[in-house]
Amino acid sequence: MKKRPVGNLLALAVLSYLSRQPMHPYELSKTLRSHGDARSIKFNHGSLYMVVQQLARAGFVAEQEVNRDGARPERTVYQITDAGRAELRDWLRELVGQPQHEYPGFVSALSLISALSPNEVVPLLRARLVGIAEQRAAAQSEIDAAEAQGLPALFLIEEVYRVGLLDAEAAFVADLIGKITDPEKGWGPMWAAAHGEEYRAE
Repeated sequence: MKKRPVGNLLALAVLSYLSRQPMHPYELSKTLRSHGDARSIKFNHGSLYMVVQQLARAGFVAEQEVNRDGARPERTVYQITDAGRAELRDWLRELVGQPQHEYPGFVSALSLISALSPNEVVPLLRARLVGIAEQRAAAQSEIDAAEAQGLPALFLIEEVYRVGLLDAEAAFVADLIGKITDPEKGWGPMWAAAHGEEYRAE
């Protein structure tokens, strides 16, 4: 993967919205939140202002004007540059077309899960299934609400993807529970013995 001058994915969102129209950072923040991007990209006001400044230093955005609304502080309106538009398209092509190795916390936990006893792991996995179901319901609710408002399916694609990932994770977790608890071939007894415990089948 190419090393980007500004590698924070929040920068990609900023470039995308500025490609539609110039905005000041506060307006960008409101737009990101109103469009539900906070569900896909982690940010706060401080990080957003910092990313805008980094993009400006990289030449991807530039100040268009500074305005003041009544007694409020001055606000700098930024516009995307030609270099910013090229960076936006190149970055999106890379992210869409090239799978990346990522480091989700759950994968890290799975690689170390044997440090816990199966007597503890199984209830934790069952609790995770409940949490996954809640997250899936929330994502589906976002989809249903947007569709009811007539929003084209293209603009819901990240939530549809999220539902697919949650379904896959739920299936994996249920299968893992089965592998641990199977009364004939389950890993539970051997795993518990390694911790000096007796396996408590549940």
